[in-house]
Amino acid sequence: MKITCLIENTASDKRFAAEHGLSLFIETGNKKILFDMGQTENFAINADKLGINLSDVDYAILSHGHYDHGGGLSKFLSINKKAPVYLNQKAFEPHYNGTEKYIGLDISVCGNDRLIFADEYAQILPNIFLHSCNGKKTVIDTDSGGLTNFINNQFIPDDFAHEQYLMIEENGKKILFSGCSHKGIINICEWFRPDVLIGGFHYSKYPLDGKLGFYCEKLNDYDIEFYTCHCTGTEQFEFMKKSVKKLSYISSGDVIEI
Repeated sequence: MKITCLIENTASDKRFAAEHGLSLFIETGNKKILFDMGQTENFAINADKLGINLSDVDYAILSHGHYDHGGGLSKFLSINKKAPVYLNQKAFEPHYNGTEKYIGLDISVCGNDRLIFADEYAQILPNIFLHSCNGKKTVIDTDSGGLTNFINNQFIPDDFAHEQYLMIEENGKKILFSGCSHKGIINICEWFRPDVLIGGFHYSKYPLDGKLGFYCEKLNDYDIEFYTCHCTGTEQFEFMKKSVKKLSYISSGDVIEI
């Protein structure tokens, strides 16, 4: 499997754009998968620079309904004329940071006939699955971090029911992709116990103290190779890499081979 980071908060080379967002291009077997689309068209600009033809993508996955992962959805649909796009059925609910800042998706694309709205579970191919994990027992309590949904004319804490995770099984390994891990990266490790986990940890607002150190200890309980990015935070990553055994960072332009 080959994974190319098309967009992330940082760039490995000044040739590539960086923005607060995430997009990964996955080549597995004879299939090409796009996981998230950043917040602008920059993921597509970087793809061109990397020699990646997005019109060849077979499947696209939207991890959750926030602008920094799905802002480039309309751009992808204009480039690629064939790939179905899998997203959770709650992805287009109105998502906010607090009560003022809308951080949801552009609802103008909601009616596109290539969108496939998944529920708790979907199987794309015999070895490729989507899971939402709503209602799963947690080992670490999480909160909304001030993120909300506007439902029935009121703001309520976001329970992240719109978040889903991509699992690919290849060559005896389980590779899991998580956009932001809002339901808790440690919970996600416990639910799936993959061999490799790629995605954001949502630690960027955490102080560099004992609480984050405790989470590092918990991550070491799992024999997982981590590639993190985006909402983990670069300072938090530098803090974590001192103690988490198998932890790497990926930026715009980086390539992972598994």
